[in-house]
Amino acid sequence: MSSITQLAGYAFVLYLGWRLLRATILKPASPLDNIPGPPCDNWMQGNIRKMFDPRAAWDFQRQVVEQYGRVAVLNSLFGSKILYTIDPRALHNIYVKEQDVYEESEILLTNFGLYLGPGLLATLGDQHRRQRKMLNPLFSAKHLREMTPIFTTIIQKLEHAISSRVDNGTQELDILNWMGRTALELIGQGGLGHSFDPLTEDVADEFADSVKAYFPVQTQLNMVLRQTMPYLVRIGPAALRRKIVEMAPKGGPSHHMMRISDALSERSHRIVNEKKRALQQGDEALKQQVGEGKDIMSVLLRENMKASAEDRLSDEEVVAQVSTLVLAAMDTTSNALARIFHLLSTHPEIQQKLRDEIIQARDDGTGKLRDLEYDEVMELPYLDAVCRETLRRYPPVGGLMRVVRKDSVMPLSSPIRGRDGTMIESIPVKKGMRIITDIRGSNTNVELWGPDAYEWKPERWMEPLPRALEEAHIPGVYSHLMTFIGGARACIGFKFSQLEMKVVLATLIPAFKYELSDKPIEWNAAGVAYPSVGESRKPEMPLRVTRLKV
Repeated sequence: MSSITQLAGYAFVLYLGWRLLRATILKPASPLDNIPGPPCDNWMQGNIRKMFDPRAAWDFQRQVVEQYGRVAVLNSLFGSKILYTIDPRALHNIYVKEQDVYEESEILLTNFGLYLGPGLLATLGDQHRRQRKMLNPLFSAKHLREMTPIFTTIIQKLEHAISSRVDNGTQELDILNWMGRTALELIGQGGLGHSFDPLTEDVADEFADSVKAYFPVQTQLNMVLRQTMPYLVRIGPAALRRKIVEMAPKGGPSHHMMRISDALSERSHRIVNEKKRALQQGDEALKQQVGEGKDIMSVLLRENMKASAEDRLSDEEVVAQVSTLVLAAMDTTSNALARIFHLLSTHPEIQQKLRDEIIQARDDGTGKLRDLEYDEVMELPYLDAVCRETLRRYPPVGGLMRVVRKDSVMPLSSPIRGRDGTMIESIPVKKGMRIITDIRGSNTNVELWGPDAYEWKPERWMEPLPRALEEAHIPGVYSHLMTFIGGARACIGFKFSQLEMKVVLATLIPAFKYELSDKPIEWNAAGVAYPSVGESRKPEMPLRVTRLKV
């Protein structure tokens, strides 16, 4: 085994040596050399490390935008450069007009492919288009209307569970934990036709724990390891690479990510096999299952069986969608909901205004609260404003990276001034160049949103939006925002997420009052931003919860 370790070590050293040679002696002239950007204070890791630092990232990203504007250059590993942009025309070019030129980075694809399999987040080109073609109809408004009663039933269980813990007076509860459990059960029943958590009692579930830990643990991986992962996975067969990881420290992040991947894969296979057996037994068997055969996975398997050979997904692709859908749906939405509850706790007047609107809408005329239908909950104006403003100011995914696959020219909304004083109207981009698109920066662009762009102000959605924003033509699929991005890789489940958030809030805001505890809540930059207490990096968000009489 020592020879295997030495082989991997030699390959890694050779890679570093090649990067060093290219970055110094063989360094070619680049169109990025004339683009301004923050100074490099660490040659090995560049200033990009600040962009991914769990606590320093927020200030660094804002500083880059405020000091260098819509376009800047950051320094990455071993002197390499990364283009950074929030320019609307550049974003449109990247995500819509020339999306075949700008694709997901190999780093991201490799990580998702390694831990989740060939699902939507880990595939490109025809394979990705084939998967979306199969999945798109399952996230339509028509299908979501049918799932609204499932959502309502689950969240009523959540309300009863929280009530049982605060009936004797105000209690401190970990709201992030409750939102995670709920989001998992919503995507479980509505997406997979599978129940993970009864909510009314505490249960341990390795799959749920693995999903919650995925992004926090991934951020603990060494940056050099993450950046070089696309090359390391090419060393030998998968069995060899697994042996090498098994030799890593038992308590380390590499070992933890392997356990997470194993747990996700095992449960995903089990869920798909259960669905296949039910489908073979006919409609009556499906009706006996969670979701009664209306869940996304049951419909997907039915449609996949009918599909032509060229459109049909392989068993490996179907299994990968389970982990992919759960991870994408659970972590983003649960943390977005936690952010809303945190903000409402710091703005009690907004919390009360939202509560008043929901109670009025749910009043059945006898003093009791009724359940809202899909269209009713989706159209509540202030509830919609609170959700939109939170997703604008605090998108769960703060930024994405794209890699240029062939030489092209990236246009800009207006010229920028280069380091040499010349005005730059467009930027030649070369194959292999990496580009960070700052979602949070785009959503808080002062040029478009006005001087209060960094304020969390739901009322802005109750009046006309700035003309500059309307004219900028942001390429996002949702409300002039890049939160769910746009183009062929736009978030397929953004309507599912909106429904989930609104039904949760419409149920829990009238039932309870939320206040800050004496524990300081900090938000950590990661693949999906998450809260923790003080210096800890453990995902949690304690709030004081009081039962209300409605």
